[in-house]
Amino acid sequence: MTQAPLNSLETDLASGLLSSVIADIAEEAAQVILPYWRSGTAVETKADASPVTEADRAAEALILTRLAERWPGVEAVAEEAAAADGTPERVGEWFWLIDPLDGTKGFVQGRESFTVNIALIHGDVPVAGVVTAPATGLTWASTAPGEGAVRRAFGEAWRPIRVRDRASDGTALLSHSLTDEEATRLAARHGCIQWQGMDSSLKFCLIAEGRFDAYPRTGPTSEWDTAAGQAVLEAAGGRVLGEDGRRLTYRKPGFLNGPFTAMGG
Repeated sequence: MTQAPLNSLETDLASGLLSSVIADIAEEAAQVILPYWRSGTAVETKADASPVTEADRAAEALILTRLAERWPGVEAVAEEAAAADGTPERVGEWFWLIDPLDGTKGFVQGRESFTVNIALIHGDVPVAGVVTAPATGLTWASTAPGEGAVRRAFGEAWRPIRVRDRASDGTALLSHSLTDEEATRLAARHGCIQWQGMDSSLKFCLIAEGRFDAYPRTGPTSEWDTAAGQAVLEAAGGRVLGEDGRRLTYRKPGFLNGPFTAMGG
């Protein structure tokens, strides 16, 4: 890897330009995905029994191309490439984590809460991230380090977002895979008396903009499922903690997460 791309990457990160560029890339990927949504597109099953469609692959190809054009030589770990070829044994100090279509099950079923996730990792923490929801035309992003988080509708200006203080009747966002009994018990364990089921990294973003309070996760996830959402939520004043009570970190073996809790104020 040459030094010039890293210098450009660090400069673009510090100025906030990096988040702006990857937001544009994520929204371009959204336009690739949308024609497949609710169109009866074919669904295949990967080795881990999760679904994949041509929309996943087409969006990932576009994202990888655009990132390489802008920041050549910076490594990328992307979901569909990892499914086909395996995850790398090691990566450099800087690398991308990409989920081109998070929430494929909901996407296939016609639900709206699927997302495009692009995150930049430095060391073992996400330092920039963008989440785009193609169906609703919304994008959330971290900004320059220390400058907060923002949201925009496609084609409109950014506006700042911030987590809310936890209310006494807090509401949790939970995976659709839980039963009602499991969800109620898990929400209560994290101080929430209400809960709502939802797909994808959208959960991080809705906490980041102050609409919900917590997202506890007990089931397995991959690092590309969480990195972009974590970057947005942390920039908005929230936290994502592993089961040890410490900040959720990255480049773990197999790029797999254990249980975690994302939370607002």
